[in-house]
Order: sequence, then structure tokens, then C-alpha cells
Amino acid sequence: MNTLTDLEVLSTYNTSFDSANFSLLLIRFICNLFITGIIIRWMYYPKSRRRDYFFTFIVTSTTIFMLLFMLDTVKLQVGFALGLFAIFGILRYRTDTMPIREMTYLFLIIGISVINALAKNISYIELGLTNAIFIGVSWLMESNRVLKHVSSKMVIYEKIELIKPERRAELIADLSERTGLEVTNAEIGAVDFLKDTAVVKIYYVSNEVNTADVNGKMGDFILPRN
Repeated sequence: MNTLTDLEVLSTYNTSFDSANFSLLLIRFICNLFITGIIIRWMYYPKSRRRDYFFTFIVTSTTIFMLLFMLDTVKLQVGFALGLFAIFGILRYRTDTMPIREMTYLFLIIGISVINALAKNISYIELGLTNAIFIGVSWLMESNRVLKHVSSKMVIYEKIELIKPERRAELIADLSERTGLEVTNAEIGAVDFLKDTAVVKIYYVSNEVNTADVNGKMGDFILPRN
């Protein structure tokens, strides 16, 4: 059995510059970075303010796009490429568990990058429409047009005479006025009659993601006495 020398193996590779393939890579990379940039910068970041995940999403998108584009260029099987990107999708960081919202955005960014890298047999109109659908659905879900985002917070409340069930409307109105939030519901927790205080969990409409909800920890907010 004859074996190829290193020179013969090297000669089997196409070392010439392919201007058409390079242009395709450049155009698709710019479009992919533009689409993912819109989703991350203008939909995810304004509500979470997580710069670490902003960096993660951009770098992951670039890595996945380049990886799959190059793998497809050298004619490797698409199933192998998708298997590699799936490994990225199931990664868990050893420091903290990745929240559901961030994991969803990571999967979205990976999916967009895979489509932009491998969908070479469709027109730019179809590709642009697909990316526009991703942006539209993301914007719609992040807005309050479909479902209002409700956050929660624990407060130390001193007007315990208002915690009675028959005065619930007064309690919610007082909490809304004193916190400046659109309180929709309130749950009464521990009551301290010695200090005339009660722990109340309030639910309010918010346009921002509550980091306490994301991390599963709830800080106390003490309402000042009048």
C-alpha cells in the first residue's frame, strides 16, 4: 500500500485564493454579526445589563459561525458540524448555573449563526427574512405587548393594620404609592407584633429583568415609617 508524502498531501489542498468564497464569508459574517448584535445589544442588554454575557454571546456567535463556515468549506459532514455546535449549547459554566433567559439567548445566537453559516443554497431575500423573523419574535417576547413582565421584591412593612384580608386594596394602594411601583399583588409573610412589622412580598409590573428573580435570591427593602 502506497503512502502519500507530506508534499503530496499538501498538494491535494487548494491553496489558491478564492475571491468568491472570501466575499461570501465576509458578507455573511457581517450580516450575522449585525443580526446578533441587534438582538444582544438592543433586546437582551438593556434589561439585564450583564456585560459578561454580552461578551459571551458575541464571541460564541463569531466562533460558531466561523467554525461551521470553514467546516462546510472543506466538505465535512453537516451532522458533524451540528454535533460540535450542540456541545457548545449544553456547556455549563462551573462558577454559576446559567439562568434560563441567558441560556435561551445563547441557543438563539447559536441557531442564527448556524443558519447564516450553512444556508448557502437559499437567496439573500430568504436568508434576510429568516433573520428578520428571529429579530421580530425576540422583540415581541421582550416587549410587554404579549405578556407584562412581573418582578417581585421583599419589603419590611410597618402598617400591619393593613395586612388584614378585608383591607387588601388599601395595602396594595399604599405599597404602590410609597414604592412608586405598579404593585399588582402582595403576599404576607412573617409578622412581628412586637416591632409592628411584617414581611411582604410584592409583585409589580417592570420593564427590566429583576436580577433577584434570576439568581433566586430576594433582598429586603425596608419602607421608612411616616
